[in-house]
Parts: sequence; structure tokens; C-alpha cells
Amino acid sequence: QENLHPAGFFLKVKILLKSGASDEDINSALAEFTQLEMSLDFCLNTAKLLLEHGRESVGFDFLKSVPERFESLPDLGKITLLHIEFLLQNKRELLAKQKIEEVIVGHYTGKQLLPEALNQLHIILWDRAAKHYEEKNYSEALHWYNYSVSFYTPGQIDQNLAKLQRNMASCYLHLKQVDKAKEAVKQAERCDPNSIFTKFSVYKIAVMENDIDKAVEAVIEIGKLAEKPSEHEDKLKVDKNTGSNLLSLAAQIALENDQQIVAIRALEYLSEHLQDCQQLFAALKCLVRLMLSKVVSENAEKRDEDINSILTYLNLAHKKLGESFTEEKFTGDMRILEAHWFRKVAWNLAVQIKDRPEKMRDFFVLSFKLSQFCPSDKAVLVAQKTCLLMAAAVDLEMGRQQVTPSEQTELFNEALQHLQTCKEIWNVLKLTGDFAKDPTDTLLLLYEFEARSKLNDPTLHNLMESVWEQPQIEIKTLEIIASLAMESPARYPVLCKKALKSALNLHRKQAVIDAVKFSKCLHSLINISLPTGLTDLDTCVLQEVWDYFEDALSVLSSTDAYPEMEILWLMTRAWNTGIFQYTVGKYKEAEQWCGLGMRFLNHLGSLKKSYE
Repeated sequence: QENLHPAGFFLKVKILLKSGASDEDINSALAEFTQLEMSLDFCLNTAKLLLEHGRESVGFDFLKSVPERFESLPDLGKITLLHIEFLLQNKRELLAKQKIEEVIVGHYTGKQLLPEALNQLHIILWDRAAKHYEEKNYSEALHWYNYSVSFYTPGQIDQNLAKLQRNMASCYLHLKQVDKAKEAVKQAERCDPNSIFTKFSVYKIAVMENDIDKAVEAVIEIGKLAEKPSEHEDKLKVDKNTGSNLLSLAAQIALENDQQIVAIRALEYLSEHLQDCQQLFAALKCLVRLMLSKVVSENAEKRDEDINSILTYLNLAHKKLGESFTEEKFTGDMRILEAHWFRKVAWNLAVQIKDRPEKMRDFFVLSFKLSQFCPSDKAVLVAQKTCLLMAAAVDLEMGRQQVTPSEQTELFNEALQHLQTCKEIWNVLKLTGDFAKDPTDTLLLLYEFEARSKLNDPTLHNLMESVWEQPQIEIKTLEIIASLAMESPARYPVLCKKALKSALNLHRKQAVIDAVKFSKCLHSLINISLPTGLTDLDTCVLQEVWDYFEDALSVLSSTDAYPEMEILWLMTRAWNTGIFQYTVGKYKEAEQWCGLGMRFLNHLGSLKKSYE
């Protein structure tokens, strides 16, 4: 009464609503309101107030009366938008559709909404479409998207139109209407060809049509765009994770449609871009599993490619495990679990590809490296020791093949590095229990001897000094050392002889001499001590070799198990040594050696008659 002001009127209506006044009382108040000079926004706020308090009849009637008061204003579209919004909120969708269709007709008959109001209407339409999409009512979602399309002119290029067409394509795909989906995507490409979302729509259609080449091409495009999101897409709220999320979804879609090649490509790009450690390791594990299933059924050439790919994935896992210490969410326990999984895969692959020594070695080394992220318990230490031993063994084996001297040197040096690390682990491991029957010490010795002897390493003699002092060294070990000492490119006759003599001494000390093994060892020792064809041999050498022949006769007198061909060989070597002495005029020595040879004659069996 004192001062008739819109704010006072608004407060009065609010009090009436709060106190539960009748529609009649509210209508009376509104009648007063119509006498005042008020803005359009104030009228709209009043209508909102009525509708929000459930006074639909009063609210909608009031809303219908507003346009009459503001006929000359250009933004009457605000009234229509409010009307549509409240119809939808009150589940009166049919009436809302009628209102929208009136707006569409008006749009083409000179009654266009202002740009701001039109944008707001698009938002309403898209929200309603999205709601139906989430409810899997794709036909109805399309209906609402089509309302939005109605406001665009043919040939218009607009990023929002591209997004709209992509959304429609998704609906068509769910409805299995592939041709319509393709047309929608085509329109999206026309409006926004470089959008990562458009490429993803192309990808979905390619997968649905089982067009693997096109799907892979689309994944590559998505991968490239993921590296550098374009500026215009920032307006569509493309954050740094969008590329990764789309690639992850692409891999999932491919797997659901049994398209492993496409899934692998998507996961490869994904593993390059993911920052989150957990997601990255999940992607890498998925990649490894997919590749393993391929390797089983492939030809050799393709298999090699895929084994290389797995090696790449495992190397990336190793690299990322090293970097994961800076990520707070990725705990120590998580790191250990991932490291165990990848190290076991590397181990299993190493064991399975025996026909690819280089790759076998790489997988063993990688398994060792991955295990370094695990706690050093006994099981892990044993695994580490075995990996390094196997890696060294493979390096030595490859070094024995026909390779260049520089390659050989590199392989033998690598083997020594593995052996040095292995020794350190082995020394720690021996403190954890009884390893009396474990052959690791012997293997370490033999592998190191082979590598150093073939590298012509000056420290080899120092290594062997500790060997000769070992009380528990086995005959077999000494015989292998003797063999390795003369295996090209190594040539250590002195070491070879020393090892064979030590082995022969151990043979003699056996409770029951194994005649076959004894004969082989003696044969090798005589061969290295008495080279064929030399006549001017030192007297000391001849005496030493004579003793070996006497050893053989001693064993022959106590067993019938000595191989006959070895007896024949001993007889022939002794006889020929005598003949060599004869040719240089050493008749006394010649008679002794020929006589020694004849002493073996009586020990021959079926061959005796031929040589008598």
C-alpha cells in the first residue's frame, strides 16, 4: 500500500504459496501484478515460482498471458523455453513436443528465436535425447535429436552439428541401422573431419561391418589425434584422458566383436599414451595375452614378429615399473604384483622358444630385470639365479656358432657379466639353506672358464688355481674343462693336460674303476701328451706317457670291461711310437715301445688273430 513495487509483489506471492493459499487467492494477487510495469525476466521468475510450487494451472495460465504484455520484445522465446522446460519436468512430453514443433514452424516462417534462446533449446533437446539414450530407448532419442537437426540449414558446417550427427549415428548403430549410421557419420565428417570423436564413430561402423583394414586405419587416426588434441575440440570438453578413454573403448569393442588384430592396435596406442599406471599395466597384460594366443597358431615368420612385439610390451612394463615410484596411487604392493606377473610371463616365454636362442636369452634377462622389483625372498633369488645362468648359457651357445670374432667377443663378455651378477645372488642364496646337491657352483665355474678361455683372458690361470685346490671337484667337471680348454678359439694344452691328469687320478681312486670312462679319459690325455707324427719327443714326455700306458695295462689286468677298440688304439699308438723311434735311429727306445704295444695284444678279443 505504501509503495507498490515488483519485489514486494513477488514476496507477497511467495508468502501466499508458503502458507498454502488457494489458487483463487493467488490469482487475485496476480491480477494486481498485471497493473504494474515489470520486466519480462521478472514475469518469467514469477511463473517459475508458481510452477516450482506445483501450481501448474495458475502457472501455465499466467505464462500464457505474458506474451500479450511483451509483444514488441525480440526475446519472447524465453517464455516458450520456460513453457517447454516445465512441461517436460511435469512429464507432459506430448505437449512439449507440440510446443517444439510450433517453434520449428516459426523458425522457418520468420519467428526465429534469438541465438541465445536457440542454444538453450538445443541443450533442452539434447538432454532429453540423452535421457532416452541412457534408458536404451534409441528411437525416441533419435526423435529428439531430429528436432535439433531441424534448426540447421542443409550444408551448414557446425561443430555442434557434427556432434549431433555422431550421437544420431550411435543410436542408429544400436538399432542395427548401419546405412543410416554411415550417412550420419558422413555428415559429421563433413562438418568436423579432424575430430577424434568423428574418427571413433567411423571406427565403430568399421568394426560392425567387420572391415578390419578400415578399423585399424581409424584406430591409427585416433591414436595420432590422442597425441595432440586439436584446439577446437577443447570447446567440446576434450581433456587429456579423452584419447586414452576412446582407445580403451575401441579395444573393448574390437574384443567384443572378436577382432583381435584391431584390439591389439588400439591397445598398443593406448599403452603409449596412458599416464595412469594401473590402466597402463592392464592394457599391457591384455596385449600380452592376445599376442600369446596368436603365437600358438602362427607360422614361423609371423611368430617371430609377434614374439618381438611381446618383448617390446615387457620392456615397456619394465620401464614403467621403474617410473611408477613417483605415482602416489600406485602402491608398493601393486608394483610387486605387476612385476611378478610380467617376470613369470617372460620366464615362460624363454622356456618355450628354445629354437630362438637370442630371444630366449632376451626373455631370461628381462625376467631377471623384472624380478628386481620383487622382494628378494628365496623363491625370487632362485628365479634370478636361474635366469642369469640360462642367459649366460645361451650367450655361450651362440658364441660357439659360426659368428664373427667381434660378435663372439661381445657374446662372451655378456656371458661374463651375467655370471658375475649370478655369483653375487648365489652367495646370498647359499646363506638361506642347504644347497649341497645344487650344481650352480659347477655351472658357474664351467661357464666362466669357457668364456674366459675363449676371450684369451689373462686371469684364467688365477681362476684355475682355486679349482685345483677344490677337494670336492667331480671327474666330469675336470673332463669338461679339458675339452673346453682346446675348443676353438681357446687353446690351452697345459690346462687341458692338468685337468685330465686330475680326472685320471680321481678315476684311479674309485673303489671300482669304471673302465669305459677311464679309457676315454686316458685316450684324451695320451692324445694331448703325445701328438701324432712327432719323432723328437723329450725323454721326460715319453716317460710320462709310458706311465699312462702302464696305467691302462694295470686296469686291463683287473677287468674285462675295457672297450676292445680302446685296447686296439693303445696297442697301435705304442707300436707306432716305437716305429717313429726306429726311423730316427733310436733302436733301444723303438724296441721298448714296440714291446709295450705287443703287451696289449693278449688283451684283445676277436681282433687278436688279425694283429698277431
